[in-house]
Parts: sequence; structure tokens; C-alpha cells
Amino acid sequence: MTAQTSRAANDLIAPNDLDAWWLPFTANRSFKQRPLMIARAKGMYYYTPDGREVIDGAAGLWCCNAGHNRDEITQAIQAQAQELDYSPAFQFGHAGGFALASRLAQLAPGDLNHVFFCNSGSEAVDTALKVALAYWNVKGQGSKTRLIGRERGYHGVGFGGISVGGIVKNRQFFGSLLAGVDHLPHTYNRAEQAFSRGEPEWGAHLADELERIVALHDASTIAAVIVEPMAGSTGVLPPPKGYLKRLREICDKHGILLIFDEVISGFGRLGTAFAAERYGVVPDMITFAKGVNSGTVPMGGVLVREDLYDTFMNGPKSLS
Repeated sequence: MTAQTSRAANDLIAPNDLDAWWLPFTANRSFKQRPLMIARAKGMYYYTPDGREVIDGAAGLWCCNAGHNRDEITQAIQAQAQELDYSPAFQFGHAGGFALASRLAQLAPGDLNHVFFCNSGSEAVDTALKVALAYWNVKGQGSKTRLIGRERGYHGVGFGGISVGGIVKNRQFFGSLLAGVDHLPHTYNRAEQAFSRGEPEWGAHLADELERIVALHDASTIAAVIVEPMAGSTGVLPPPKGYLKRLREICDKHGILLIFDEVISGFGRLGTAFAAERYGVVPDMITFAKGVNSGTVPMGGVLVREDLYDTFMNGPKSLS
């Protein structure tokens, strides 16, 4: 499609059409008055209906790691749609899904070698939280239901993700959300971390706040802690040196699962396949989406460690 034909197609948008689409995280009333339209994309650029070139500095929304409209990707999507457009995930499978799971397991660090697929990062987070709760139930520790997030954390738009997330504007209109959720303090301190290069020297001690939360609620009630190893939506904040390792130590000490939300940081964004590898910490689960297929089709998933997988496979048959 040329820029000229793209412009012609977008010029057909009627006012009523603009009213039909309610965009997320958008000042919709302002947008309706002055819509910012994209007609096409190629490589690292978007193109407006009038043909202007706009550099995609955010990779879509941390999605398009491989760039836009790469021929080999669009051809692969077309070929797959012609062969098998959809099959149910209940009681059916297909070779491509198993092959992808195997490749992801090879990329992931440690024994994170089993994959549960879903359709988005938000679904991946809610899935990981459900896996954590179900895991402790199967283990006979059903009292472990509390979930711990972090202030300023972003974990998608599902009820679970909003509950453990810590961005005020994302939470304020939705009431109490999930019960039994607490939050670690965020790791950013401008006075202590100004002009830091890479991981700040100050802030590892903030992980010890998990000990305070454990003392308040008791470890027997806490199922999992979820954090972004490299915070994204709150301002691209590297973790303080030693912070993630300290979280891992405390979770191990008290028998709490550790979940890394790598929807943004996964698939090379930090120079390694996952941030877990970059920071030398193996969590119990990794959530992923976005870069797994460069944002081309809805996809997400959860990587889980061997122990979690084995617990379900060896538990009641209804779970396996």
C-alpha cells in the first residue's frame, strides 16, 4: 500500500466512526477533536495519512523489537493462516505451539522450561497469579493467598494485574480490586540515585521491606511477589544493585514464589533474552508478551520452573 492510497483510505473516516472507538490510556475527548492517525509502518517508522515519516522511538509500545512489517514475518503469518488459522487449546494442540514452547524454554534461564500460552501481557500476569494460588492449594497450603506487588508497578489491565500494580491512576476507579494484596515500596529516589549510570548503588535495602510485610501478614499467608525486574511504564528504572538477588533470598527463606513481569523487558530489550539473565536471578515464573512476536498478533505467556510444573502434573488429574 502506498502513502497515497493509505491517505485516501484514512480520509474516509467519518465523525461517527471516530465516536465508535474508545481508546485506552488516551485523552479521548481531545483525540476526537484532533485525531492522531497512523496509516502504515515500515522498519522503524510510522507514516501518517499525509505521508509524513514519524520515527517509532518506543517500538510501538515496547512491542516491535524486530521493526515494522518485516517481509519474512508477514509472510510467515500469511502462510500459517492459510494452513491453520485457529484450533482450540482445550484438548487439542499443534506442532507449532510445542515447537515455540521448546524454543522459549531454551532461551529462558535456569529451569524455567515450561510454557503456558495466552493472548496478552495482561492475561499473562493474571495467569501467573492464578498459577501461584493454585500451586499452593495443590501443595496443601491453601492459606497462602496473599499477593505482593510494588508501588509504581505496572502489570497490565486485568483485575489481578491492576491489584498488584501500583500506579494510582490505574487503580483509583475500580474499588477494592482483589483482596489480600500488599505492596513493596518503589525503588526510585532522585536524591540518592541522581546521575546513576546503569544500576544505582543505592536502594538494595528496599528489598528488606518484604521482611516487614512477612512479619505483618506471616509467610503462611503469602503466595507470591511480582515485580518488573526493570520497571518500564513508571519511567524505565533499573533495579538497584543487589535488589533482585535480595528479593530472591527473602522469597526462598519464607517459601514465597517470585514472579518477574518481563512483558516489556523480555526478548533482547536489555541485551539478553530476559532481564532475569541480565541480573543473574532466576524467578519462579516469567510473564512475557510483546516482543515474543514483535507485536504482530496477540500473544503472551508464562514460563514456569520445573517444580511448579511437576506439582501440577503429579497432583489431581483434573489439574494436569
